[in-house]
Amino acid sequence: MPATPTNEAREVARAAARWLALLESGKARESDLLQLEAWRNASGSHERAWQKAQWLRQRFSELPGALAMATLDRPDAGRRRVLKQALGVAALVPAAWMLGRQMPLEAWVADVHTGIGEQKRLTLADGSSLQLNTDSAVNIDLAAHQVTLLRGEIALDVHRHAHLTVQVPFGRVMVGDGEVCMRLLERDCRVAVVKGTVQLQPLHGGTLALHEGQQASLHTTGTGPVGTTDNLLLGWRDGVLMVEDQPLGDFLRELRRYRPGLLRWEPELETLRVTGTFRLDDTDRVLALLAASLPLEVHARTRYWITLTSRKNLA
Repeated sequence: MPATPTNEAREVARAAARWLALLESGKARESDLLQLEAWRNASGSHERAWQKAQWLRQRFSELPGALAMATLDRPDAGRRRVLKQALGVAALVPAAWMLGRQMPLEAWVADVHTGIGEQKRLTLADGSSLQLNTDSAVNIDLAAHQVTLLRGEIALDVHRHAHLTVQVPFGRVMVGDGEVCMRLLERDCRVAVVKGTVQLQPLHGGTLALHEGQQASLHTTGTGPVGTTDNLLLGWRDGVLMVEDQPLGDFLRELRRYRPGLLRWEPELETLRVTGTFRLDDTDRVLALLAASLPLEVHARTRYWITLTSRKNLA
């Protein structure tokens, strides 16, 4: 019979899981990464727990972070039983801190959610198509013909003869036989109409009809100016990031949404220009392509700690 882990081993495993959750949240600071490095170097058991945490996170990537954390606490022979009792285990482990760092609790318990760098597409019972971009979460209530966008970005293609309302903190967007893309930001929600006509209804203010090829922002007290839909911003639906003569700083801030950990760059790189179409399923390759086409170098301290610096001309 496998030995039961000691309390000390459990604490080390939990610490490793918390570090991994922080890195994958995309909110780690340089000071956090330095503390992680010090923690790993402090003990062989710390480093072994860290490697095990990464392996489990990859192995059970489709499971909630709470379950991966719970699995770290148990001997190998017990993992199969743990996986079969996922809901019970997730409820028993002290995972609230970890979940809060990686994604708000409401997003974790949402009907559908994605992690950083993950995308999902599903067909709803009424025939409508819903796609979630990286780090996004929605609740779905087809009985009420409603989708609630809790976090991130979605594309919604409403089936003919159907109608859906997308609820956001600033109001709602009513879609009937049309296609719309929505990105929830801190102070508003950006709405772009790909097909048909949608109605934007702020919590306080008049309703705005937005037509095919138009975009606007939905605020609590109204809507922003109507502009032309920027189709480059919608490339994520096909798994690509498309830019044309964009400042590198803006490009990297967008790319950062799709990879966990810390991505930094020297201020002088901000104004370099980028044009191209980049696949989002391999952000390491995107960085390599940037280094091949621009005067910059990629320095990877770890997979989660990347710094871009200017390439010095030694000629």
